[in-house]
Amino acid sequence: MTTITAPAPHHDLRLQGAHAGFVTRFASFLVDLVTIAALFTLAGQILEYLVTSFRGDGFTLADHEAASRIAYILWGFVYCAYPLAISGRTFGIAVLGLRVLRRSGDDLDWRHAVLRVLVFPLSFVLFGFGFLLILLRRDRRALQDLIADTQVVYDWDARAARLRFLGRRTQT
Repeated sequence: MTTITAPAPHHDLRLQGAHAGFVTRFASFLVDLVTIAALFTLAGQILEYLVTSFRGDGFTLADHEAASRIAYILWGFVYCAYPLAISGRTFGIAVLGLRVLRRSGDDLDWRHAVLRVLVFPLSFVLFGFGFLLILLRRDRRALQDLIADTQVVYDWDARAARLRFLGRRTQT
């Protein structure tokens, strides 16, 4: 008879990922910027086509610059906040194998996700100092992470640990 031993209750496998570094986080940011712009452009083209089709005259978003900028900012906010609240990842973060968690290791909730996205521009406004913290701090937390009580980790390590744990359970 084999016995299966579960890890101690305090042993949280989500905390096994290492803190993500500056280069990886910057690359995920660039992927997200390109994705935000590409999806907004595609949606804008579809909107222009539909409005032109229904109204009969030419409609372009360039003629409504203020509304376009507001829509772009709102789209960027929703693109970042919604997936972070649901899964702890935007597309760019997922592509690079990262995940945003609470500092405690718990999953991100909507409140912390929204706060993190809202304070993100502070790192730019303060001449990049908020991002410099990633290089200076041992836990690699940027200004938005400190304010929102979050951390960015490599999720591959945690996934591998879970798979190893499950593999050990099936072998015994």
